[in-house]
Amino acid sequence: MVTNLWSFETKKIAKGFSKIAGIDEAGRGPLAGPVVSAAVILPAALPVPGICDSKKLTPKKRSYLYEMIYEHAVSIGIGIVDSTEIDRINILQAALLSMVISVENLKPQPDYLLIDGKFRISSNLPQEPIVMGDSLSISIAAASIIAKVTRDRLMERYHIDYPEFGFAKHKGYPTKAHKEVIREFGPCPIHRRSFKGVIFHMSP
Repeated sequence: MVTNLWSFETKKIAKGFSKIAGIDEAGRGPLAGPVVSAAVILPAALPVPGICDSKKLTPKKRSYLYEMIYEHAVSIGIGIVDSTEIDRINILQAALLSMVISVENLKPQPDYLLIDGKFRISSNLPQEPIVMGDSLSISIAAASIIAKVTRDRLMERYHIDYPEFGFAKHKGYPTKAHKEVIREFGPCPIHRRSFKGVIFHMSP
């Protein structure tokens, strides 16, 4: 069955909304680096085929669609919350905060929010959380691509600062190789100290 990725947006437009933002995050699971959210407002006529959940795309296809979305979107906002804040408020709250920041960075501001997941965010704007939204809404799918590529590029930049950890390859996720390097060197400044895979390998 082919999902109509415009169905949520179409329903909101029929109710009088015109600037509908899809919101998604990347980076809840890694042991290192920030959590990154993107908010994307797409035009009604979008000449970019192939947009879908970022997890279903190859890195090359994601990068291509990232450029196309930036070229055609009405507005894109990015929200980044670093590992220190993740440790302070926990990863769920950090992810929701990054979503709020991404919405605040939209110009023009949206009049409705479609949010990936089951949680609402701290905003006075009308909003709808959608479980598996990145597979059901074109705007959330676009946001998932922007968030994923943005975070991957940040981790590639961190690789230059901390090459021994291999961030360019695993992007901070808890691979066997990553955990072995943490065991050998201990955590670096961008590791999430509150995460089990990092705490376990920290020296007392």
